[in-house]
Amino acid sequence: MQVKDKIVIVTGAGSGIGAATAKHFAKHQAKVVVSDIKKEKAQKIVDDIKANGGESVVITANVAKFDEVEQLIIKTVEQFGRLDVIVNNAGIGPKNMAKTGEYTLEDWDSVIAVNQTGVFYCMKLALQQMMKQGGGNIVNIASLAGLKASLNNLSYSASKFAVVGMTKSAALEYATKNIRINAVCPGYTESALLDKLLSVRPDMDQMLKSVIPMKRYGLAEEIAEAVVWLASENTKFITGQTITLDGGTSL
Repeated sequence: MQVKDKIVIVTGAGSGIGAATAKHFAKHQAKVVVSDIKKEKAQKIVDDIKANGGESVVITANVAKFDEVEQLIIKTVEQFGRLDVIVNNAGIGPKNMAKTGEYTLEDWDSVIAVNQTGVFYCMKLALQQMMKQGGGNIVNIASLAGLKASLNNLSYSASKFAVVGMTKSAALEYATKNIRINAVCPGYTESALLDKLLSVRPDMDQMLKSVIPMKRYGLAEEIAEAVVWLASENTKFITGQTITLDGGTSL
């Protein structure tokens, strides 16, 4: 995939899909900014990339804080001179899954702040930089929960539906500006969020697999391949799309 020497930011890159995506970009010779709220986790990913001959740095940021996202973009441009790609992956789930009438204000506010407002902050500031330099590419990590109903998971579902909408709206706005914006919608994928769910409800494992035609969870590396492909020069005529990677679940 054609991403050699592209300057790439991946948010929430300390683990899961974000970490796999950062490593996959580096494998294809992009220069990767590994951003995460936890510096130690991000540094481990950078160390791994460097050990395999790649170029990578850590810039910590809480995407729910505008000033920290602003510094993420500024520091990236100061170090590398431009920003070619941003992957808006940082995301969280609620502490408690509950029906809408019993949903806590804390879970609503915290999830929306990271998953929806955080993506807006990253898109807003990345787009400003990309307009200055004459182009760029944004890949947002949405979810199958942003395409279909998700029980007892209101804030997460709302935030991911929002990411799909923001992706399409912004893609339309910037289609003539050499800026492409797409999203990937993973289904049930091996990740910290899934681990958290299964730790609370171990009985969910077989139930979830029973609704996946492939009878298995996705791998973070499989999602990463789609992200890097969308960010590459191989997909110049693709914008405003949501690519669903769910083992057939949506069928």
